[in-house]
Amino acid sequence: MLSRIATAFAAEISNHDWSDAPYRLDRAGHHREVDSNRGPKVLDPTQTACVQGNVVFVTAQVLKYLDPNLDLHEFAEACGLPRTMTHNRDGRPSGGITAGLRRIDGVVAAPGVRGTRA
Repeated sequence: MLSRIATAFAAEISNHDWSDAPYRLDRAGHHREVDSNRGPKVLDPTQTACVQGNVVFVTAQVLKYLDPNLDLHEFAEACGLPRTMTHNRDGRPSGGITAGLRRIDGVVAAPGVRGTRA
């Protein structure tokens, strides 16, 4: 079960429309379908998932550092990442989620500290 703060972050990440994120600065919870000021540029679904995935990784870096028990896959799913990013074709959790965090000597690096991804 996710912590209260992880659940709140996941809800906000999942609630946002990331399809035009590189092209404009939006308020939290932006949705193009109800935006009267939407622009013509949008990402394709794969590009959108990559932007959202990076947001998940950055947020998870801090959450996992603060709470070593954070279930990264549960968090990624709660954030709305597509199953193709969270699981392998055989249904097992993807190692890519875990590999998305920076580590130093096998331990999740502190926020703002450079480290490896291994």
